[in-house]
Amino acid sequence: MASPPSPPAGRSPRPVPTATYRLQLQPEFPFAAAAAAVPHIASLGVSHLHLSPVLEAVPGSAHGYDVTGHARVREELGGEEGLRALARTAREHGLGVVLDIVPNHMGVPAPERLNEPLWEVLREGPASPFARWFDIDWEAGGGRVLLPVLGGRLGDEMAAMSVRNGVLAYHDHRFPLREGTEHLPLPELLDAQHYRLAWWRLARTELNYRRFFTISDLIGVRVEDPEVFAATHACVLRLVREGVVDGLRVDHPDGLADPGGYLMRLHEETGGAWTVVEKILARDERLPVSWPVAGTTGYDALHRIDGLFTDPEGLAELTALHREFTGAAADLGGEWGATARRAAREVVTHDLAAEVERLTRTAAAVCEAAPESALRDHAPWALRTAIREVLARVPVYRPYVAAGGPVGAEDRAMLEEAAEGAREAFAVPEEAASVDVVRDLALGQLGDGPAQRDFCTRFAQVSAALRAKSEEDRAFYRYTPLLSATEVGGSPGRPQVAPEEFHAYCARIQRDWPATGTVLSTHDTKRSADVRAAIAVLSECPRRWADLLERVTEETRRLGGAEAPDPHVAWTAWQTAYGLGLRAPERLVPALLKAVREAGLRTSWTEQDREYEAAVERFVTAGPGGPPLESVTAFAEELREPVRANVLGAALLHLTMPGVPDLYMGTEGLYAALVDPDNRRVPEFPGVRPAGAEDALGGDGEASGRPAEALSREKRRLTVTALRLRREHPEWFGASASYEPLRAEGPAAGHCVAFTRSGSVAVVVTRLSLRLAEAGGWRDTSLELPPGRWRDPLGGRKAEGRCALAELLAGSPVALLVRD
Repeated sequence: MASPPSPPAGRSPRPVPTATYRLQLQPEFPFAAAAAAVPHIASLGVSHLHLSPVLEAVPGSAHGYDVTGHARVREELGGEEGLRALARTAREHGLGVVLDIVPNHMGVPAPERLNEPLWEVLREGPASPFARWFDIDWEAGGGRVLLPVLGGRLGDEMAAMSVRNGVLAYHDHRFPLREGTEHLPLPELLDAQHYRLAWWRLARTELNYRRFFTISDLIGVRVEDPEVFAATHACVLRLVREGVVDGLRVDHPDGLADPGGYLMRLHEETGGAWTVVEKILARDERLPVSWPVAGTTGYDALHRIDGLFTDPEGLAELTALHREFTGAAADLGGEWGATARRAAREVVTHDLAAEVERLTRTAAAVCEAAPESALRDHAPWALRTAIREVLARVPVYRPYVAAGGPVGAEDRAMLEEAAEGAREAFAVPEEAASVDVVRDLALGQLGDGPAQRDFCTRFAQVSAALRAKSEEDRAFYRYTPLLSATEVGGSPGRPQVAPEEFHAYCARIQRDWPATGTVLSTHDTKRSADVRAAIAVLSECPRRWADLLERVTEETRRLGGAEAPDPHVAWTAWQTAYGLGLRAPERLVPALLKAVREAGLRTSWTEQDREYEAAVERFVTAGPGGPPLESVTAFAEELREPVRANVLGAALLHLTMPGVPDLYMGTEGLYAALVDPDNRRVPEFPGVRPAGAEDALGGDGEASGRPAEALSREKRRLTVTALRLRREHPEWFGASASYEPLRAEGPAAGHCVAFTRSGSVAVVVTRLSLRLAEAGGWRDTSLELPPGRWRDPLGGRKAEGRCALAELLAGSPVALLVRD
């Protein structure tokens, strides 16, 4: 059991947010625009703004995670004065500020001079004082760092290179020159540098610096080094100490060498400021109790909420219909487990080849230097195979182990099980002994020398990259029966969550992590919560969906003169269009092209099939983005009430369950967004319309005046009411609060999720409402409220004692009650 982190001795505790509101800053939505939106945001009832990264980043970046300078606030957003002005405006309206920080990596920009520490390393090499900043394997590169920036092989690109004003120029790139080399002939000049310019395709196999997942434009930073931590956090820590910033969100802690050590130092340096970490937990995984944080950013809560609105029986039928329609092989989208395993093997073998090769070299070096003969004679191919096979079987993002240190029971059992399965890859049992070496190195059990520490650390880092790339960025796009289930932190093979499981999760969170973050939509979700809420209804009517798919396929052929290039993309495109609920080909096409590239079945980011992608675009424009969408719109109208129940139910659970809810910009009302960059569009707020802003409902005003607008107003009213309750009565929801499930009785009891918070607030939500209606409604199902008189702050209704759910939920699928 974890305890809420305490501030270091002598520091007074900072207030814990009651709710946060995420703003995605970018040049088109800078600090000044955010400040103009503060009155509206404050009126909702949140306690803190939650800002995306604000440090200097690659020019034009719409997200800010490609940090190029830690010493200053980004000028494109308004600089430090702009941030301070925003914080002052926030304070005037009763709001604090939570800041997103990026300790794991920095951007590799063009021109490279924009990243000053990296520029110095490129010029001076391993001798640079900044060399310790970056996770570079100088030995593997022969004393040089590979820069995979060329559009073709070196010999074909040299004509585009020249020396100008003492730097090497190549298109938009600028590279420093080693002292005394500027007058050399170009071939000799290139060979004399501390960097090696190379064809971008070589990154996959030859890159010798740690990167963020498989993105070579983001280079790993060694924040485990105290000097690097101090330099990269000085600006942020100053803003915290001066009261400009009150809390922190830590991006991708699983990329760090020592996440626990990093978080402990951050806790000490911030005086115990409220901090949440972007830790993606598997369904049965727990956040390390030793981490001095408030909790996660909330994807684990998203999974539990979404799962309540997924019908397991209907999902099984939908999955069978998906297999029939797509003809997908088991490991290419037909079955989740087989699909995830194949994706993991593909990524660990192909995409992460350079990372695996580094682990192989390190393991071989440990074996070669070992004094005991038992570690000798392990061939590199065997070690490489063992590394791949063990990594592919790690069921969570990563283990948390330090070489020579204690090993938790969960990490030990997980890696031993992975190793047991990995032995199956070896035909000769004696050669499978290499698996034991890899397992013991990953567990830190073969000593604590430099090579052993390096392997143990990097194995965990590569494991995190593999999990993210193989599942969230590949298998999720291949296994598509129900797109709402393929979300960050989700479990597509078993997405459903029963009410008792939800209650158990909430009770544990209230006990162990009462100030953790909770989310439904973020800048990283593949579909916003309201899009997922609509799609989830399909698990309650799988046959109706299949009939619709057959009808619109014929209509697309007849009316649009186009056909889907394959049934897999057809299924994905039509579900996406239904969830979005708008005729918006300009938004659907980019989302579908991203989907087929991530899936990697017919095209990919690095091996694009232009003809196939053109066929996808034609189909999406003619079908889901064209006239046949009218049939989808009619279908959606039939499901309007079940979708309403899901939208309002998910929102109310999010706002009242244990934890600190984070609202993504615009989600106080109905918010339909697809995968980035669609979900990072410039927001619009009442009275504020920055350049490039679009209507959150779709951008073309189609939703205006339709039932969607009525639902948006209803959701906004519910959101404001719940948020203001949290702000006015933090004791009902905070660390000292309680969570008590309420259980309905009667034939439809399984369709009700209800609980109280601290005996003062009661929440009642309808789940699987389409199935409920088909079964005859609530009938004589009832719910016993705790003693006292209860009122509905939204509608003024009164309730007490045992209530018939048919009456309690007569006008709305949800109820929020406050004890008088």
